[in-house]
Amino acid sequence: MFDKLISPDSIAVVGASSHPNKIGYVVLENLKNNGYGGRIYPVNPKGGQILGFKVYPSINDVPEEVDLSVITLPAEVTVKIFEDVAKKSKFIIPIAGGFGETGKEGKERERKILEIAKKYNARIIGPNTVGIYIPSTGVNTALVVPERSRFPGDGDIAFITQSGALGLLTMDSVSMYDVGFSSFINLGNRVDVNENELLQYFGEDEKSKVIIMYIESFANGREFMRVAKNVSRKKPIVVLKAGRTKRGGKAASLHTGALGGSDAVADGAFKQCGVIRAYDEIELVDYARALAYGKPIEGDRIAVVTSAGGVGVVTTDYIESEVRGIGMKMAELSDEIKRRIRDEVVPFASVENPVDMTAQASDDDYDGVLAALNDDPNVDAILVYALFQTPLISEKLVNIITKWHREGDKPIVVGTIGSEFALRMMRKFEDNKVPVYPSIERSVKALRVLRYRAKLLEYLEGVE
Repeated sequence: MFDKLISPDSIAVVGASSHPNKIGYVVLENLKNNGYGGRIYPVNPKGGQILGFKVYPSINDVPEEVDLSVITLPAEVTVKIFEDVAKKSKFIIPIAGGFGETGKEGKERERKILEIAKKYNARIIGPNTVGIYIPSTGVNTALVVPERSRFPGDGDIAFITQSGALGLLTMDSVSMYDVGFSSFINLGNRVDVNENELLQYFGEDEKSKVIIMYIESFANGREFMRVAKNVSRKKPIVVLKAGRTKRGGKAASLHTGALGGSDAVADGAFKQCGVIRAYDEIELVDYARALAYGKPIEGDRIAVVTSAGGVGVVTTDYIESEVRGIGMKMAELSDEIKRRIRDEVVPFASVENPVDMTAQASDDDYDGVLAALNDDPNVDAILVYALFQTPLISEKLVNIITKWHREGDKPIVVGTIGSEFALRMMRKFEDNKVPVYPSIERSVKALRVLRYRAKLLEYLEGVE
């Protein structure tokens, strides 16, 4: 359905410009620099060359029908040329604002371009959008300056968003950890292609292990529930639903022309169809990474491993508290497992839960403790803090924890707290697809979402 959007053989940039501060230049430059290997057709009445590409005076002069046309011109000009573009394109991305979000005149513009698109069987992403970013195919229409932001690499997360800016900022903020995305699609005003169609598509996409969404309103709430329920059985869906308050809803209508409904209704609908809710951009990606890399947690009993006693104490409060916590339980380790842990660690370490190996912990101590906890039937999951500041810990610890994450029976979440060196280790964990987080709270919340996913799967088994 959307294969030629995700992996187009040819792209026209209508409104291409030779001026670096113009949208038509940025889009062309991003396509070139991101390694897109298909045919690129810049369109500008002046002709000539831009960035080494031959420029065509009109879309009608382009020698083939293109899979994707990106229109980088103002709204009123977009409407005037839209029929010529629709005749030559399978998919069209009109980037400009000035459509339905601005009122009656803008809505009329939307009506016109949709009518034309239907006439020629073309599909529209947008308008009022930054378009799409597909790392694996090099398609990048995003309106950001490469020197000031970092585009993430290929990964397991499909990102559907009504807000292009929030989506790009979110990806930029997590790219420092080397978090990857399979696809990014900004729906904008959603005049044609909507979240339900894309949810269905990515639900069947083998590259996408989890789907995240930023939504201000739903194109068709009942259809969303139907699609989401089916997709949730196969892979997790995480939604950041904005416009929760009266003023937030008004801001959404000014932003994308969205008409938000009752937040309580949306919350209930999410629970019925197996959707996991996030409340900010950090939770959105944190939950996605836990769900893409981790295993659902089948019970509430958590074992904590640390080399810093205070970290273990704060974590215990977060795990067991219903207030600013996740309301789960610290596991009661069996006597046999505690004896095994005692044999692995220094004499003054604590073998209770949280297991505090102290600053004298070594890589091998972690290996032995994780081996023991994996054999304890009283443990449902393990939160292990890989703290690299102490002298006996090395980069080898990343491989040890990765081994237990991949081969062990217990789901594992990792916390790594620190500065530059810790960030480097986080990237290694991320490359190994181990769910890792830079704070106690974020690590604990990852446990909660993996537990919730298990409950949702159990619930979905019992409903049609």
